[in-house]
Formats: sequence, structure tokens, C-alpha cells
Amino acid sequence: MGSFVTHLEAPLDGTRLDHRALQTVHAGRPLVARYDLPAVRRAVSREQIARRAPNLWRYRELLPVEDERNVVSLGEGMSPLVRCERLGERLGLDDLWIKDESQLPTGSFKARGLCMAISRARELGVTRVAIPTAGNAGGAMAAYAARAGIEAWVFMPVDTPLVNRVECDLVGARVVLVEGLIGDCGALLRSGTEAMQWFDCSTLREPYRIEGKKTMGLELAEQCDWRLPDAIFYPTGGGTGLIGMWKAFDELAQLGWIDDERRPRMFACQAEGCAPIVRGFERGERFAEPFANAHTLASGLRVPSALGDFMILDAVRESHGAACAAGEASLTGWMRTVASLEGIALCPESAACIDVLAKLAERGEVRRHERTVVFNTGAAQKYVEVLTGCEPARRLVLRPGAAVDWKRVSGEWCA
Repeated sequence: MGSFVTHLEAPLDGTRLDHRALQTVHAGRPLVARYDLPAVRRAVSREQIARRAPNLWRYRELLPVEDERNVVSLGEGMSPLVRCERLGERLGLDDLWIKDESQLPTGSFKARGLCMAISRARELGVTRVAIPTAGNAGGAMAAYAARAGIEAWVFMPVDTPLVNRVECDLVGARVVLVEGLIGDCGALLRSGTEAMQWFDCSTLREPYRIEGKKTMGLELAEQCDWRLPDAIFYPTGGGTGLIGMWKAFDELAQLGWIDDERRPRMFACQAEGCAPIVRGFERGERFAEPFANAHTLASGLRVPSALGDFMILDAVRESHGAACAAGEASLTGWMRTVASLEGIALCPESAACIDVLAKLAERGEVRRHERTVVFNTGAAQKYVEVLTGCEPARRLVLRPGAAVDWKRVSGEWCA
């Protein structure tokens, strides 16, 4: 692969750990991979990357897998960056884009992180993995583990969307339903670690998911001809993607591939029913207090306590962005609006981004001319229960051969 990874580092105190040993957290907090960036700069150029296959492995010098034989792939390619003129007109924005991660394997951005985590786990000799999940991460881990021949255990709240539960079963994972939230799933998982000897792939308890997620930032930079947008709106539960993109931008700046003075403002978007990062941001805190009685139909945002809370808040503040909450009642409406205007089936987590963006645009905090990118992190079709709430108020049902006054029907429909 030609990886240039040198070590793992604890962001809080700078402790360095061996990347060739199986690692989880240090002092209860995440680790991040570090690279020999001067060597990367000598080894590869932006022009060489542009000639490679259009998948996330095109950035291999900035990824942790050392031996190509350990890559576990389902063909995860570059997700499309789609200009949204009609939605932009609705919001008063001239340069609005959606990066549609729903077209990745298993239907969500989780494929990026879990393909990297499972590839590295295989490289380090892991034979059994486990994960607590609110939905899409479990399906992604189960699929990549199946591909790698690694045994998978998935711990899910009992009210996790049906499709997420079924897809894990389909690829042979052991699914454990838990009467509680994702934190309860994680606690139950960790209680079995000694007995089961599984490797914990929880968000940021495993150091390589972030490396897969950072490819969103690498791709975005390349798709924008190495000139980053003005603002990025990202749905934030555990926050790995936002942290990963900010890390990607830092690495690209050190490589001299982007203008270090022109990084995007990062907006962490949550739902009112579970907004610990928003509350921590508003209070000026670096660590977010756990959010009590968390509830939201955007299951991926239902993370009451994020292990990387300080990393999310650091990125938001360093970028001069913000953490904002969407109204719970607005989510299904924005899903329908975006789909009807642009044909993009937005997940409820990303609908929270649109609600936040609409409010900030109305207040002039995001200006009309600014290039703005919203991440659609998953396919709406995976949220059957939510889509049921999006059903139209009226639907035409006809008998074969029935006489229909189509003009009258059309007029009533549009009324």
C-alpha cells in the first residue's frame, strides 16, 4: 500500500503509541493516527492521485493499512457532489451542494469508517469484532466483517430502524437488542470483552474509523479542485466524520495541497431531542455533559455522550463554525422538500442539517454567495418507520377501467 503511518497519538496529552499493536483508547479518550507527511509529499502528488481508480483507496499514502492484501473492500467509491439549485433558491443560496454518501456500500457513510477499521483489524490479527450502534454503523461493520471472514457482534437499541436490524442478520452477524440507548449497548458490549475477546469497534474507541471517515474531506477537496467550500453542514452524533474531515484538511494543508488560510466553517448539526454538542458549544465548554432523556427519530443523532466531544468542539471553534440544533418536528418535512426539489432521498440526520442551514441563511449567518456543502450521510430508504410519517395526505386509488376526470383530480391535488 505504501502507507506512511508512523504512530498513534492521544490528542489530549500527546502520548505516542505503537500503531502495529492493537490499541483502543488512552486514559479513556480517543487515539488518532499520525503520518510522515514530508515523506508523503515526496512520494505522491495531487496529479498522480487524480489518475487512480475513483475509490477511497486512491488516498492510500494517507491511510493506515500497510499491506494491500489486508484491504477489505466492497467497492466504496467517490460519492457524488450534487449541485442543488432549486433547494438553494428555496433557502436563498446560490452555491449549495449535497455530497451524497447514501450511494456507498450498505447505503451510508459508515462504509468509509468500517472498511478501514475492519481492514486494519484483519491486518492486526483480529478474529472477532463487536460494535454498539444506533443503526448504520452496525450494518456496515457486519458487511465488512463478513467480507473479511471475521465474526461480528452487533449491539442495538430495541427501537433501531428495522432495516438496520435486518441487514445485520442478513450478513450473518450476531445481533443483540438492548432495552436502552447506544451508551447502554456499549456498556453491555464492554462487559463481555474479557469473556469473548472481541475487539471493540465503537466510535473512536477504535482508532482507524476516523481515517476512513477523513476520506470525505479528501474527496471533497479534490472534487472542488483543491479549493475548499466556505461552509460544511454535517449531522453529528459520535462526530467521527466531522473530526476526520478537519484532520484531513490539516494534513492537506501540511502537504501544501490546499490553502491553509481558507478552510471551511464546520457546522455540527444535531436534533433538539439529543443535542449535547450544541449545549456544550453554547456554554463555552470543551467537554459536553451527557444529554439526559435523549430522543429523536434521527437515530444516528441519538448519541447522548460522544467520546470525542472535545475533538468535535475544537474543530467547530477552530473553524469559526457552530453547533446548532434542528427542530424535531421539521425533519420529515425537510426530507420531503429535498426529495421533491432535488430527487435526493435525504436521511433524517441530514434533514437536521437543512433545518439548521435554513435558519442560519435566513439570519444572514450563511451568505447567499458562499459555497455551502451539506452531507447526506445515509439513504432515506433505510428509515422505513420515518418514511411512513412522510406519506402524503392524499393518494389516488383507482379501479381498473374507472372513468376519471383527470383535470379535476389534478386541480384537487395541487390545491
